[in-house]
Amino acid sequence: MIRASKFGAIKTVVDGIVFASRAESKRYVDLMMLVRSGEIRGLTLQPKFPLMAGGCPIPIATYIADFAYETSHGEMVIEDVKGMKTPMYRLKKKWLKAQYGIEIHEVTR
Repeated sequence: MIRASKFGAIKTVVDGIVFASRAESKRYVDLMMLVRSGEIRGLTLQPKFPLMAGGCPIPIATYIADFAYETSHGEMVIEDVKGMKTPMYRLKKKWLKAQYGIEIHEVTR
């Protein structure tokens, strides 16, 4: 039995992959169409980014995006499908920008 999350998202399976929400699974289908058409390449699901602080050699936290891919122009895109922006997400978004210079592309449905 697949349960809904505390935010009401319903886990969905596409291509044998379990997604945290219907919106995330729909975005995956869209991205796969872009891969097949050659508009993007290197699609990665759930890429992880260790978040470091104060010179500590051990990560303090980890940001896990929904998708990462490269556009046909060579631009790297990190995407997160958002229904609700939690305080923890907002903190990790700022931390990711400060540490890696990465701007998260937020997809809302």
